[in-house]
Parts: sequence; structure tokens; C-alpha cells
Amino acid sequence: MTMGRIIFYETSQDCPDISSHLSRAQARMTASDPAQHRGSYRMKIYEKENFGGQNMELMDDCDSIHDRYRMSDCQSAQVMDGHWLMFEQPHFRGRMMYMRPGEYRSFRDMGMGVKGMRFMSMKRITDIC
Repeated sequence: MTMGRIIFYETSQDCPDISSHLSRAQARMTASDPAQHRGSYRMKIYEKENFGGQNMELMDDCDSIHDRYRMSDCQSAQVMDGHWLMFEQPHFRGRMMYMRPGEYRSFRDMGMGVKGMRFMSMKRITDIC
């Protein structure tokens, strides 16, 4: 499997109207990836890099991996079906990363900063403009 495209968005006071930016980005994603996903959604998240540590399989949105699975961190993932957004904070807040089917062995090695970016919530992309 190949690694998917990565798109970052920052939600902060510098960008109060993030929804308009997301709409444009989703439209660009639709134009560059015309085969919209119409099946099931499946992703396996791992506490450690290289698919190590505690792992859980998701098939729907998760607003907090800590509350739902008692996981403190997510450092790697395998997306089997569907397209997902991963957020650095619970309740779908903070910076996010777009993930398509593929293997993501190390978020830190993908340029997420020295300490790596922590993902705490995940959402399926079910509607694309």
C-alpha cells in the first residue's frame, strides 16, 4: 500500500472561518480524486509507531480516543476503507490530517514536528462537495 496525501489545516483565532477553507479544500480533493468512497469505513489506530502497542479498529467517528478506548496517544494507523480526518485534539478540534487508504507507520517521520503530532479524535469523510 502507498501512503496517502496529507493536508493540514490549522484552526485558530488567525483563521476564524475555517469552514470556508475546508469547503474549498474538499472541492479540490473531489476534483483530484473523482472516485468518491461509497462503502464502509475501517481504520486501525496504534498507540506506538510501526503499528505497535495498543490498537483499536474504528468503523465510525471517534470524538476522543482517550474516553472511548483509554488510549493516550496515536502514533501510527492503517486505513483499510474510506477517507478520514484525524484531529490533534478531542471533539474534532485543532490541526487535522487527511488520510486515505494506506499505511501510516510513523506520524513523526511524516514531518509532524520534533515530538510528533498527537491525534486524539477521528472523523469519517462522508460528504464531499
